[in-house]
Amino acid sequence: MPTTVAAARETVAALLERSGLAPDRRAVMDALMVTSELVTNAIRHGGGLTSFHAYVRGDALLVSVGDHSPEHPVSAAGHVPGIRIGGYGWPLVQSLADRVTVTPHGDGKRITADLTLR
Repeated sequence: MPTTVAAARETVAALLERSGLAPDRRAVMDALMVTSELVTNAIRHGGGLTSFHAYVRGDALLVSVGDHSPEHPVSAAGHVPGIRIGGYGWPLVQSLADRVTVTPHGDGKRITADLTLR
C-alpha cells in the first residue's frame, strides 16, 4: 500500500500505463488528480491512510481509499474565496469521477471513485 500521495499517484500511473493509456490523456490526468485528492484528504483530514486499492475494470478505473475518520468529506461551499485554505478537493473529486461512494467501515470510512477511461 502506498504511504504517500506521490506513491499512490505512481501506482495509478503505472496501472494505467499497463492498461495501454498514454500519460497525456485527459482521463489519465483526471485519474491522477482524483487519486491525489483522495489520498491527501485521508492523510490530512482522515487520521491516516488505512487502505488503498486501484484497478481497471472494463473501461473504468476504480480508486478506493480508506482512512480512520467516520466523518463524511465536506466542501468549501459557502466560504469566501481567499479566506479559507483547503476544502476544494472534495468537489473536484465529485466533478471528475463518474461516481463516488462513501462507505463506513469500523471506525473509519472508505471512499471509492469510479472514472471512465475511454
